Amino acid sequence: MIEVIWRFFSELWDFFSSNFDPWRDTIDILLVTAGIYWLLLLIRGTRAIQILVGLIVLIGLSLASELFQFATVGLILENFLSSAVLIIIVLFQNDIRRALARVGRGFFPSVTAQQESQMLEEVVRAAQTLSQRRIGALVVLERETALTDQIEAGRSIDAEASKELLVSLFMPVSPLHDGAVVVADGRVASAGCILPLTVSTELPEGVGTRHRAAVGITEETDAVVVVVSEETGGISVVMGGEMMPGLDAPTLRVVLRDIMAGERRDLSPAGVAETPFELADVGPGSADASRTAT
Repeated sequence: MIEVIWRFFSELWDFFSSNFDPWRDTIDILLVTAGIYWLLLLIRGTRAIQILVGLIVLIGLSLASELFQFATVGLILENFLSSAVLIIIVLFQNDIRRALARVGRGFFPSVTAQQESQMLEEVVRAAQTLSQRRIGALVVLERETALTDQIEAGRSIDAEASKELLVSLFMPVSPLHDGAVVVADGRVASAGCILPLTVSTELPEGVGTRHRAAVGITEETDAVVVVVSEETGGISVVMGGEMMPGLDAPTLRVVLRDIMAGERRDLSPAGVAETPFELADVGPGSADASRTAT
């Protein structure tokens, strides 16, 4: 085994000695590193990261079987990994499609700043109306992480976001009022969506299923959720598993605009700068985020 390791490092050293070009190879390594980092950001918060970990484990087992000369294990893994490119395309087809679409949006943005501002205004107006009528609501605003893997049993809508549409979807007579509404790319993408519930025991007393669903989806993604309580009519914003309750319409407007703009703001539920709530640094599952007093 020592001879195999020594021969491997000797061949590696000979290869670098005869082929290494500082400028060219440094740029090459930086480009590959940036690509891997971008890929990890893309699949963060999705089930694709679990599949990627599984593939890395298999590759590690393949290298170990070659090192320790496990013929049977090595043969099985070699035949399996020989079709690695096809396997990756099949397993990550949704993520590859989303990545290409995101690259396209980078050159041709699908949502302008004006459209996003208008969408946020419609969400605020709808939340205010629903709060006044004591009608429960759950509006999920998609950001970088796609919500395809987290949302189940939703009904596709694909309509322009408006106060009237949002209010009508959450009316008790609506067949979709029990689920969440997802807003993506400035449009109402789907309604009646079922979200994963959080198992956290640190939520305020009396919090119901709607708020637990809001916390659950934000623990797994970077989405922002606006929740209207059916019992109290209170408006809350949830992000990164953290809840900011007791908002009125003007404060909700400021909070949403700051979050979507990626700014940092110190806000309390009353709109007064008392407790730091660092919006820009709160990510999915963040354990270090400051908790707002409820």
